[in-house]
This record gives sequence, structure tokens and C-alpha cells, in this order.
Amino acid sequence: MQISRLLAPALFVAIIGTGDPGFASVEVAAQFIDQLGNQAIETLRSPNLTLDQREDRFRGLLSRGFDLRFIGRFVLGKYWRRATPGQQSNYLALFDEFALHTYSARFGGYVGETLTVVGTRQANDKDVVVRTRIDRPNSPPIIADWRVRTTGNRYRIIDVMIEGISLAVTQRSEFAAVVQRDGIEGLLSVLRARTTNRP
Repeated sequence: MQISRLLAPALFVAIIGTGDPGFASVEVAAQFIDQLGNQAIETLRSPNLTLDQREDRFRGLLSRGFDLRFIGRFVLGKYWRRATPGQQSNYLALFDEFALHTYSARFGGYVGETLTVVGTRQANDKDVVVRTRIDRPNSPPIIADWRVRTTGNRYRIIDVMIEGISLAVTQRSEFAAVVQRDGIEGLLSVLRARTTNRP
């Protein structure tokens, strides 16, 4: 998927964060992304970790930093209501593994990136969008917009936009095409295959 290739250098900042309940504060959301990005970079640069160890560590960071249940339901869209409870449960489990598997395998090989928060805006009473610039050796910088929401007492990432392209919206379109062609079970089969057959 093209969006996966675009997002790979950016998604390394998805780590657990805490914040006050209620609406997301612009300042705290910016600190959340900035601090987590620096923590992730430190992990990437750790000379004592193998590639597999870095990937495993990022899987844990991603699972805590992204609200994967929210994203999974959004991505399935109107088909969520059409799925049976069993299909919903299977889908969420597969989507979690799909998201973690797709991106964690891409992180370990990245070294030398720096992340800088360059702007913030209040999207609504729940969400803040934090804009970052990710500078990469020998490559143009990437501008990433992170949509952050408070869930309980922590900040979670619910979407990422690269150069105006939303990960969640793009994935929603791709999943809808599969469901329209092969049904919910067809989508589950695709996700199962992608999470079982590691690259």
C-alpha cells in the first residue's frame, strides 16, 4: 500500500502517553508527540537492540500509542453495523495485528531521523492536530499531522495525515473495496493472510 510506505518513517512516534481527562489540550498534545518522538528515536538508535528486538518493542509502543479499536471501527465504516458480533470481534483482533504487523516491521531499519513539532491546532472539543516535520538523511523531510484525542486519562493517536493523505480514510476505502467484492468474511480472510504471512 502506498500509504504504508509514506507513513513508515513517521509512525515510529506512536507510544503511550498520559493526559488529563476531557478535551485534548493543544500544549499537552504537542508535548505528547514531541516527547514520544524523541523516546522512539532513542529506541531506534539503541546499539544494544537487534532489528527483531526493535520491531518487537515498537509493536508494544504502537499498541499503546494508537487507539486501534477506534481506528478499526472507523476503517470498517458502515460495514461495522452489518457484521455479526462474532465477525466484529474477529475483525478487531485481526485489525490490531494487521496494523501492528504492517508498520512495526518497517521501523527497525530507520536511523538518523529527527522529529520537530512545527504547529498545532484545536480540531474540535476532543481532538488536537499536531504537525511535525520528520527530517531524514538523504531524503526530503516528511510533514505529518497527528490527530490526538484523550481516551480516559491518556492521549491516543486516532489518525495520521501525510501531505494531506489520511491513513484512516485511505484504509477505509481499501477495506470497503474488499467487502464490496468479497463480503465481511472475505475481508477477514485477507487480514488473516496478511498477518500470518510475514514479509
